[in-house]
Amino acid sequence: MKFRKTLIGLLAGATILTSAGIAQAAEITLKVSHYLPPSHGFQKDFLENWGKELSEKTNGKVEVKVFDATSAFGKIDRQADQVRAGVMDMAVGLNGIPRDRYPAASVIEMPFLVKYADSGSETLWQLYKEGLLGSDYNDFKVLGLFTHEGGLIHTLDTPVRSLEDLKGLRLRTPSPAVSAMLESFGASPVGLPPSAIYENLQKGNIEGLVTTWDLVNAVKANELLKYHTDAAAYTAGFYFVMNQKKYDSLPEDVRAAIDEISGDTLVGKFGDWWNKWEAAGKANAQKHGNEIIEIDDATRAKWQASVQPMIAEYLAGLKDKGVTDPEAIYKRAQELVAEFDAKYHAGDK
Repeated sequence: MKFRKTLIGLLAGATILTSAGIAQAAEITLKVSHYLPPSHGFQKDFLENWGKELSEKTNGKVEVKVFDATSAFGKIDRQADQVRAGVMDMAVGLNGIPRDRYPAASVIEMPFLVKYADSGSETLWQLYKEGLLGSDYNDFKVLGLFTHEGGLIHTLDTPVRSLEDLKGLRLRTPSPAVSAMLESFGASPVGLPPSAIYENLQKGNIEGLVTTWDLVNAVKANELLKYHTDAAAYTAGFYFVMNQKKYDSLPEDVRAAIDEISGDTLVGKFGDWWNKWEAAGKANAQKHGNEIIEIDDATRAKWQASVQPMIAEYLAGLKDKGVTDPEAIYKRAQELVAEFDAKYHAGDK
């Protein structure tokens, strides 16, 4: 009975993925964790489809078991560590939590650099492929890197229409880079995992947060929020990594299948996924009658100009964290974002 209870506890929050129509039992089970609810797009669109595709390409030899935020393996700050220790075979995590783990990759989070998820994701992935991210992910087999759309400022009682409105506001932040931006605006950043956002909004410990439409919907924060300022002010970086020893131990055909459905192929999907997830979050805010504040080009340009000293200071500080030439990484990121924006969004405003 004790063993049964332990097994049930370990399986709570787990989803096992195999390919439909394949009758044979899987020979290999790969475990992947993430830090969001099982209903989130990270699981429903991304990981579940990735797992089913891997099962199909290996003729049922591999099954993938997904552990979400409701499981014992869903803590946001433990995702990479669980993979490194071999507790999980793979994980999806947020670069900024814990802080300073991936300093070179944090360059993608500089204010007003990324507006679109496809451009941001492909830029971050290209920086990795070009070797510009240094030792950030040396411990892992990197299956993909990606970013979200340009993020918003969501608030309870204070509409943010100008920089002055941000002064003194306690806002949840996802990373050190975004914290630096908020501090430059005069706001007070507060680091919190997604699971703590709703409670801290409800208790008034924070007065808002900077994140996507998607996340405020996922944590049901639209029930409490009243204002959403769409400034596309920042982005956050994410990783999808695998334990290198586990990858190396797999049969050659399984490794080939993983490589085929990861990397360029996977990263190219995040633009459409984020469009879907953001649309759902925005629709939910509108359903609650919340006000959406659009920042015009002139105001956005003013905000962008105001953070240039912060960007220079942040990049200089990365050298103390072992990043050899952060300014060069930032310059290359600017070039790549411009290239991908021209490729995917030439006609967009």
